[in-house]
Amino acid sequence: MATLKTEIRSGVYYDSAKLMMLQRSLAELPGVLDTGVVMGTDSNKELLAHIGLDTPEVKNSKPDELAIVIKAENEKAAADALAQVDGLLAARKSQGGEEYRPRSIESAADAAPDAGWVIVSVAGRYATAVTRECLRLGKHVHLFSDNVSIENEIELKKEARELGLLVMGPDCGTAIVDGMGMAFANKVRKGPIGIVAAAGTGLQQVSSRIHQLNSGITFGIGTGGRDLKESVGAITFLMALDVLTRDPDTKVIVLTSKPPAAKVAEEVLKKARKAGKPVVVNFIARPITTTRDGNLFFATGLDDAARLAVELANNPPKLSGDDDLPVKKFTKEQKYFRGLFSGGTLAYEAQHILAGYMPKVLANSPINKEFQLPDAFVSQENCIVDLGEDEFTQGRLHPMMDNELRIRRLYEEARDPEVAVIMLDVVIGYGSHPDPASEIAPAIAKCIAEAKKAGRHLEVVCVATGTDEDPQNLNNQIAQLKAAGALVDTSNEVICRYVGRIMRALDERGVVEQKAIGTPVDLENLKKPLSCINVGLESFYTNMKDQGAPCIQVEWKPPAGGNEKLMNILQKMKSPVKK
Repeated sequence: MATLKTEIRSGVYYDSAKLMMLQRSLAELPGVLDTGVVMGTDSNKELLAHIGLDTPEVKNSKPDELAIVIKAENEKAAADALAQVDGLLAARKSQGGEEYRPRSIESAADAAPDAGWVIVSVAGRYATAVTRECLRLGKHVHLFSDNVSIENEIELKKEARELGLLVMGPDCGTAIVDGMGMAFANKVRKGPIGIVAAAGTGLQQVSSRIHQLNSGITFGIGTGGRDLKESVGAITFLMALDVLTRDPDTKVIVLTSKPPAAKVAEEVLKKARKAGKPVVVNFIARPITTTRDGNLFFATGLDDAARLAVELANNPPKLSGDDDLPVKKFTKEQKYFRGLFSGGTLAYEAQHILAGYMPKVLANSPINKEFQLPDAFVSQENCIVDLGEDEFTQGRLHPMMDNELRIRRLYEEARDPEVAVIMLDVVIGYGSHPDPASEIAPAIAKCIAEAKKAGRHLEVVCVATGTDEDPQNLNNQIAQLKAAGALVDTSNEVICRYVGRIMRALDERGVVEQKAIGTPVDLENLKKPLSCINVGLESFYTNMKDQGAPCIQVEWKPPAGGNEKLMNILQKMKSPVKK
């Protein structure tokens, strides 16, 4: 009959990898049927109970105690297995060689003053205190540990930001610094592309594909998957973006993440537009309304992000800023656009495109019913009116044949002191007005002149749809509209994106650029050859050594017997943080 034997050890601590190896070694012993080797946390107790290895001793064990459970064929086999625990632990320890292994992070920092990074993979309940200790010592932290509360994550990242230090994580699986892969990472060549990722395997996929496409990486900075949640606010993500923006060796930036909070994603994109270099964006599950917006290039997936980055690095594009926009010409009251369309499909496309530039566009025939214009005859805020809808055509000709109603509406919109931009479509061809520009162009000229007289700049933009072989002749129509002062293009998308850029710039016009929060990361120090300290999983130490990076393994165990309250008190008693 099978028997269960348990041994509880106090005052010891081993990382999960060592416990796993010990468990496997015990399971291979003669007569042993199953084993459980865990620290006595609630989750570990639940796991042992699930597999039938819970005993009264296990149930009473504490988080800082080691629980060893042996299920064996008989009492002797169980007792023999327990008797070999110390020998197996000693054998495992001897595999580490004779290298100096300090027992504290502070001792490790003294022994390796050039170590700029600490890889932390201790149990989540201890990770906050360990990370705070690393920050106190002026070290960047790759925080692999999970089960760290989001409140602690926010606190740690805010502290790090004030110090100009990066906290990658918690639950950060991957990073690349100085060509060295941290934690779960691939060996990739150095090159001109920098990556910021709130996605561990996403960073691995993109960096690996870049390598396969014969390019390479400057930095691969992981942030932890929660960094783009609204509560965290992309603290590490924005810091990393700033690093890559300032790094002259990074020619192209890639941003990738698990589904981000909409508000946070917009904040990141706002900063990315000012990077002064191409930025490839792949925010999973975020709708793409364009493939390019200035220096931003939107990828359809991870592979596309890698391909785009390599193409942009090999063939740097000409980047156009917003200097060509007439933003400074508008008064402070001017903040809205009005679209007056005769074509229903053009009006729908305009709504779709402009949704990528502003949160709300009202319409009398909206794509999103939430944005229904209350009264089609009265414009509000940013809105698009399809004058071909039924409410406008009852008892009168369609606006592609009769310009009267649209011209009347054009005058109304132009006199509104809050209107900055008016969009129009001029659609020609068989069945349309024989010369629409001959009526619309004089009205445009009059509106622009009246606005100027009132001390306002009015931007009128038109999409002209047709061909040079139409009875009205497209070129003739365009010439009349341009002569009246309108900006004209034959692409509805081009016109819409131009308007979108203006409205976005107007929206940001009143926002005073905030003084940078915290301290910028010291780029010069960050680019020094990688040297690090490892606290936790020994495999990460081995990985760094295998790559040729100087690394010290800390023989760490929780201070104060694992009492978290007492650990925090001891932490506060230590000397101030090194700046």
